[in-house]
Amino acid sequence: MTKQLLLAFCLLLTTTLAVAEPPPRKTSAPPVITSSWDDLLQGIEDQADWHAHRKVLKQRYLNLLRDQHKPQKPTLDLKIHESVVVDGRYTRQLISYNVEVDERAHAYLGIPLKLTAKAPAVVALHGTYQYGKKRAAGLIDNPDKAYLDHLCRRGYIVIAPEHFVSGHRTPSEGSYETAQFYKKHPEWTAVGKFTYEHSIAIDVLQSLDQVDGDQIGALGHSLGGHGTIFLAAYDDRIKASACNCGASFFRHNEGVINWARDRWYIYFKHIRPGIIEGKLPPIDFHEIMALVAPRAFMDVSALNDGDGGTQRQRLLMLMRVMDVYELEQVPQNFGFYVHGRGHSVAHESRQLIYGWLDAHLKPPAATATTRVKQ
Repeated sequence: MTKQLLLAFCLLLTTTLAVAEPPPRKTSAPPVITSSWDDLLQGIEDQADWHAHRKVLKQRYLNLLRDQHKPQKPTLDLKIHESVVVDGRYTRQLISYNVEVDERAHAYLGIPLKLTAKAPAVVALHGTYQYGKKRAAGLIDNPDKAYLDHLCRRGYIVIAPEHFVSGHRTPSEGSYETAQFYKKHPEWTAVGKFTYEHSIAIDVLQSLDQVDGDQIGALGHSLGGHGTIFLAAYDDRIKASACNCGASFFRHNEGVINWARDRWYIYFKHIRPGIIEGKLPPIDFHEIMALVAPRAFMDVSALNDGDGGTQRQRLLMLMRVMDVYELEQVPQNFGFYVHGRGHSVAHESRQLIYGWLDAHLKPPAATATTRVKQ
């Protein structure tokens, strides 16, 4: 009886598996992938149309920053406060310079030793950390984020500016508190402020005899990551840039109010009323990224960095940005890498970012391969 039951079960299982077989798959053309991000090039027929539309987007971007409320740019008055030679490879200087008539920024500046020609330079932006420039220099906390040290050893001149509410300028209320900033500049934005200051960091680099002023890049992680997007879209002197785990966006983001919160670090104070009413700004991050084109830009992100649903939208968004680079006929100047390491700057991400900068800021010979000699 047991054998008969077993045979019956096997027969039933075989029949079930046969029924469960999927239908045969057939060849087909790839379906068109559509998404809400398609509005980037809606109505755009050619490169001339895009260039005209780009001017509209650039003005929307400046309006988002409230760039018209920035102060007049002061003279730099660059000062060196300390200078140290690191491992016989580069000189690291603590510097300061004017960013407003009554306000000075501090930064670490790294200059490789034994330069034989003008060198490419990078603006390295730190994340939300009170002593960010020290971390970027490799002096504290996570060495994965020691961009100045890493890049100086690769032959770059690097400036790692300190975010305006951290380090030497930490407000009395605590790091990354923007209340005093908005009291001083009620019509401006925190993003406008740090983007403007990072643009002044480019002025510092271009003032140095050792720097090749046409070969300047930018990179950053987290706050420094979206700071890199904002800077590259703002200042055309950035030739190549890379954002690591920076920014979500406005649409498809359940946490969009964080871009306009009413406490601590307030990115865009003026858009809060609209967001509360469910209205988003007239420009989003795919359009801001597209402003970087045709200059080189790479986006590195993690699907498991925060809200996975939002981050998956990032892939659709980046495909539309690629459309702009293809329209500009420089698809080689855009790239993105998506991983599962969360909010990190892991080894492979760093190597990819540094290689990206090498490919776009150094002479072709620096990245060329050669055959093995027989």
